[in-house]
Amino acid sequence: MELTQAAFWLALLQIIWVNILLSGDNAVVIALAARALPPDQQKKAIVIGSAAAIVMRIVLTLVAAKLLLLPWLKLIGAVLLVYIGVTLLLPDDEDEGDGKTHGSLMSAIRTIMIADLVMSLDNVVAVAAAAMGDTTLLVLGLAISIPLVIFGSTLLLKVIERFPIIVWVGAALLGFIAGELLVGDPALQEPIARIDTALGVTQHSFATMVGVAGALLVLALGKILIARRKAD
Repeated sequence: MELTQAAFWLALLQIIWVNILLSGDNAVVIALAARALPPDQQKKAIVIGSAAAIVMRIVLTLVAAKLLLLPWLKLIGAVLLVYIGVTLLLPDDEDEGDGKTHGSLMSAIRTIMIADLVMSLDNVVAVAAAAMGDTTLLVLGLAISIPLVIFGSTLLLKVIERFPIIVWVGAALLGFIAGELLVGDPALQEPIARIDTALGVTQHSFATMVGVAGALLVLALGKILIARRKAD
């Protein structure tokens, strides 16, 4: 498509809109990962993490169709999301020194990138469909989305500072997404179909049930590990 064509701009707006809708979960992770950093490091983590995540999403979108068919990929992603959710609940150690601060910044950026990569496995299909095979359109649309994701993450970070309970809500959300991701793994479709039949529920209902279980698992593990740290 040419820049002068109305179809190009309509498709571009569609990519930006779809990416914004699908980035709500990602904004939660970005804000949660950045919250423990010093104020001067928070903006760096949000900007670098968001930009790196968008670049990864572009690459992922280009190979999305093949990746989504790989068995066990979503299962591994689900385990990673549970791990990240629990980790974000744990209080950070109070360590001094520039080296520790730098390490915390890199850790936050790494968390943002991994979580965004995992949560984008399904989302990129919608983005790829909106791009209609046009790589220029895809890159441009996702690049324009970066400041919007940064704004959303920054705003959410301020809300988290005022209402810390949102940290637990965000961690539970990661657990819920992990559960839904698990149910969508190609390698598990046959056993899941048998479970659906045995329980008399649809796959969507079962995915919701597993999602709730994932959320509860993250919260329970977080509580247990926090209690152990306090005991030590």
